[in-house]
Amino acid sequence: MSSPSATPPRKPAPRRLVAVVVLVPVLAALALWAFAWPAARTAPRDLPLGVAGPAAAVTQVERQLSAHDGAFDVHRYADEPAAREAIEDRDVYGAVVVTPQGPKLLTASAASPAVAQLLQQAVAGQAAAEGTQVETVDVVPAPEKDPRGAALNSSVLPLALAGLAAGAAVTLLGLRGPGAAGALVGVAALIGLIAAALAHSWLGVITGDWWAEAGVFALMTLAVSAAVAGFAALLGPAGIGLMAATVMLIGNPFSGAASAPQMLPEPVGTIGQWLPPGAGTTLLRSVSFFDGAAAVGPALTLTWWAALGLGAVLLGARLKADATSPEPTPAREPATAA
Repeated sequence: MSSPSATPPRKPAPRRLVAVVVLVPVLAALALWAFAWPAARTAPRDLPLGVAGPAAAVTQVERQLSAHDGAFDVHRYADEPAAREAIEDRDVYGAVVVTPQGPKLLTASAASPAVAQLLQQAVAGQAAAEGTQVETVDVVPAPEKDPRGAALNSSVLPLALAGLAAGAAVTLLGLRGPGAAGALVGVAALIGLIAAALAHSWLGVITGDWWAEAGVFALMTLAVSAAVAGFAALLGPAGIGLMAATVMLIGNPFSGAASAPQMLPEPVGTIGQWLPPGAGTTLLRSVSFFDGAAAVGPALTLTWWAALGLGAVLLGARLKADATSPEPTPAREPATAA
């Protein structure tokens, strides 16, 4: 008795093959553009910088800074204490103070080590060309264990990945409605505690209030995870891919974590602050090094992402329940006697 012939393997459909061949290079090109283009075009663009001192001397400094066309957004202050206060309030990244002994440069490496270095090169280089020396004072220094901000910058991607993983897991495990929302909040809170324990207690790369930092880490994670689960609840599994692409290909390289939003090409810096990685980085710097100065804007951005994501999770569950619930059978009227 002859055995039945084996079914020949199915050949991939030509359209699917073409889609793979075309889509993968396009995604690779998009990723290279998103990460490489902002890095290659890093330069100051309307970077907030203060000047303080006598009016005539300040005017001269402003004229010198204007030689860097469009690089600095200059703010005038009456004296050095006012300039220091502006730096501590995150109104400016640094300030040039004109004193009888010569120019003094105030920086804040905690706000951005890259910007602090750039200001030293720009101001000190200009003074050296004129035969003078510039005293540099770091008003808000970066932590000794992370003077270049590398550890803080490196924390953005893991938290984004954690948020993506949490949102995808909640979706793929079939959690819906209040159960899914509760799981997202619980996971984010736990990640916040772990991240603060690692970054603050163990590594010592952030130095602010421990619980406030844990809250920032948790809110960053929840903003991403809730958005992933919310998109998936409304759009299906494609929502996971859409949010993942938004966070990884736009939010992460546009965050300005390695430098500052004003160091990225426009409108990259602005867009990055509308997304969780950029808003989270700015909020973490404010809470960790500046006693919460300028924290309201990024905190509201993260809160909106988290609230809208959780709202979408609840709405998606409600819509699915309404779509699957059987329609009530109309009651029959009792037959009347003839």
